[in-house]
Amino acid sequence: MSEQGQKNFYLTTPIYYVNDAPHIGHAYTTVAGDVLTRWHRQRGERVWFLTGTDEHGQKVLRTAEANNSDPQAWADKLVESAWKPTWKSLNIANDDFIRTTEGRHMERVQNFLQGLKDAGHIYEGKYEGPYCVGCEEFKLPGDLLPGANESEKLCPIHSRPVELVSETNWFFRLSAFVEPLLAHYRENPQACEPTSARNEVVAFLEGGVSDLSISRSSFSWGIPVPWDSKQVVYVWFDALLNYATAVGLGDAPGTPGGEDFAHKWPADVHLVGKDILRFHAVIWPAMLLAANLPVPKKVFAHGWLLVGGEKMSKSKLTGIAPSDITDFFGVDAFRYYFLRAIPFGTDGSFSWEDMVARYTSELANDFGNLASRAIAMVEKYCDGKIPCVANEPELAAAAALATKRADESISALDFQSGILAILEFCKSVNGYVTEQAPWVLAKDPARKSELDQVLYATCESLRILAVLFNPVMPETSQKLWRALGADKLGLLDDQRINDVARWGQLPTGAQTIRGEVLFPRLPENTGEELRG
Repeated sequence: MSEQGQKNFYLTTPIYYVNDAPHIGHAYTTVAGDVLTRWHRQRGERVWFLTGTDEHGQKVLRTAEANNSDPQAWADKLVESAWKPTWKSLNIANDDFIRTTEGRHMERVQNFLQGLKDAGHIYEGKYEGPYCVGCEEFKLPGDLLPGANESEKLCPIHSRPVELVSETNWFFRLSAFVEPLLAHYRENPQACEPTSARNEVVAFLEGGVSDLSISRSSFSWGIPVPWDSKQVVYVWFDALLNYATAVGLGDAPGTPGGEDFAHKWPADVHLVGKDILRFHAVIWPAMLLAANLPVPKKVFAHGWLLVGGEKMSKSKLTGIAPSDITDFFGVDAFRYYFLRAIPFGTDGSFSWEDMVARYTSELANDFGNLASRAIAMVEKYCDGKIPCVANEPELAAAAALATKRADESISALDFQSGILAILEFCKSVNGYVTEQAPWVLAKDPARKSELDQVLYATCESLRILAVLFNPVMPETSQKLWRALGADKLGLLDDQRINDVARWGQLPTGAQTIRGEVLFPRLPENTGEELRG
């Protein structure tokens, strides 16, 4: 497909606070974004995948001060020593990484804010009320939980006391966009998913929305308000704009930034955790409507990863580093497990025992053992060369069905159903091998053609599995691709979803390579410290 005829697909993760290193909750979102964008690339689409870090605001400032650091130096250190290395270790193929302290972001935020003020959407007023530094959010009294005494109120997310703030700030006329937003979600229900998230947003809008304070004057770590040097931009108003500033928001038409924005905006999918849904499905589209810009096509709010029944959180000491799991299971098993075990959009508990069980049953036995046996038999019975192309209509039909189901599900962000469709095909191939018993056929020289047919069909099925599993487990799929001698077909990443099930692509005579075991036996250490 020519570049001009390619479909565009622009996906973002939230940008993450640099108050600490990433935990598996952050990794869950980012891996989901990586799998989805890899899938769309293999559909032949022109993909742009953005992630990054949120570096302004009181939370980051206080964390830096607690560590005897300047906030910029703290952010620089965390980004380079923790965030970028973690995404690299998890095989995240993002196209851009934006930091809110970058000049490209700060300048465009100021221009956007000035435009809203010039258009009459911003006014000066006084804010008095509760504020959670952990959320960086002005809270409604009805959102809070009772504390240790009558006067103390707690944030329901962090279970920590909120602070009472009284400041003269600049306000955005958020209330003016309630009806346009309600109409938007009525006419475009797919713009906020899953359904439970959309219902929450609609109920919130119907309950009445106050104007939003979009500046702070009690500290200076932030982007200066362009017309008021004593104030900095409210961190969420600053942060939400990253999705558009990263692709040239406000740059003049015909300039590189302007061309980029025209090409990529609006975003196809914003992936967010459910705790930041209102920011993304209420405040963010209202900001865009005020600026006469298109709103994102979809905001998808996934559930929380729970540990001991609570949302994963560094502040509650339930934040598990991805390396705690990947060092034991491997990166691809990590990527597979969280999207396979938990329906995307609902809460799910991380379980060490469940991960061990799925690793052993689904990855090591169903997938890895199938690959090992097939390559070993080709080596033993066919001198390591793929036999002649042979038709196997039932397997071919099963492959086509699995591909169709996986494509429909993963494109709809139903990762679990998509992975299950691929896994079911893998089980079908295992059943086929057991039924055909090639090790028995090999004992009778007169049945060599039958043996070759079974081995070709098995290896051709593995070619299909390598392509389908590639977005989820790229390192493992690449090993399998090489082991099958499929490099003759080109790069694995260049194989297309809409062509993968066309039977008979693995070339006759391709040289197989018996490499390392795809999913080795797990070590005896069972990770007692992570159980819960």
